[in-house]
Amino acid sequence: MANPSTKKRVLSGMRSTGKLHLGNYVGALENWVRMQDEYECFFFIADWHALTTDYADTSRLKENSVDVLLDWLAAGLDPAKCVMFIQSHIPAHAELHLLLSMITPLGWLERVPTYKEQKENIKEKDLGTYGFLGYPVLQSADILIYKADVVPVGEDQVAHVELTREIARRFNSLYVPNRETFVTAVKIAIGQPPAVFPEPVALLTPAPRLPGTDGRKMSKSYGNAVMLTDPETVVRQKLKTMVTDPARVRRTDRGDPDVCPVGDLHKIFSTKETMAKVYEGCRSAGIGCIECKGWVADTVVKILNPMQERRKKYEDNPGLAWDILEAGSARAREVAGATMQEVRESMGLDYSSNYAGEKDSQQ
Repeated sequence: MANPSTKKRVLSGMRSTGKLHLGNYVGALENWVRMQDEYECFFFIADWHALTTDYADTSRLKENSVDVLLDWLAAGLDPAKCVMFIQSHIPAHAELHLLLSMITPLGWLERVPTYKEQKENIKEKDLGTYGFLGYPVLQSADILIYKADVVPVGEDQVAHVELTREIARRFNSLYVPNRETFVTAVKIAIGQPPAVFPEPVALLTPAPRLPGTDGRKMSKSYGNAVMLTDPETVVRQKLKTMVTDPARVRRTDRGDPDVCPVGDLHKIFSTKETMAKVYEGCRSAGIGCIECKGWVADTVVKILNPMQERRKKYEDNPGLAWDILEAGSARAREVAGATMQEVRESMGLDYSSNYAGEKDSQQ
């Protein structure tokens, strides 16, 4: 299905990992909320992708998927402005993944940087599976089936979008020239190469590194995350224990916010006025670390409170959230289904129309 909107189409997703944290918000979700006013946005809960590393235990998969949706709605994603759906409710993703896997060279997958990185870093799980090696093809199917123009990613995911472009190019070169349609003939006549899949563009999104309470990148697996659902008392307690400038041992020692994880949080969340107080107070030892942490906690709580109020509305009425997901999935199936019809026609797999034509000719 061609994109009827004048807006460019965006596709992005998050794995079904459960409740989200501040790093997820700053790294992606905050940007999605802005993008829904500028683009035609499709956002999906990637429950199949969650299986690439967590296939051994699926007991919390549905619960985790719902928690992701609730946090999306809490952050400000609006079903009137974007399409939110769950990957496994659109079987066409799996069909396109299968077909694209037939034409994707192994070498393309083995050179994806995150493949080797994750195999080296996730030692406690057996990642020697076909699904783990091939998950970038599933990502490509996720993107191409909606003919996305733009894919918002961090730098570590640019290689995945480039792989998607290569797969789209290969599919178009293999199958599209064989399409004997009026539209194809017109495109060829005007010198425009026909294509089923447009080549999506990676949109690098500003995603500052958000430190966790131990100074490392914020992550649930590190146990250093501030969750979007944490109540105020928990937020303040977590930030109170956060590591600071290692050179500032005593209250009278001068510090440097530029080498302090708490200073990094201030740069992301605090106003210019608060930042000025932080630099002046820390560098002169005029304030202690506890006071500085309290200021950043004040700002974080102000951000989280309205989110948690919105989330409670859906928690109190879980059917409403699920209805949003079902409506989005129905819209996604419509778009994906139209794309798959084009794919089958291009590959000569649209047998029903062939048989219908033969039957008509015999009558």
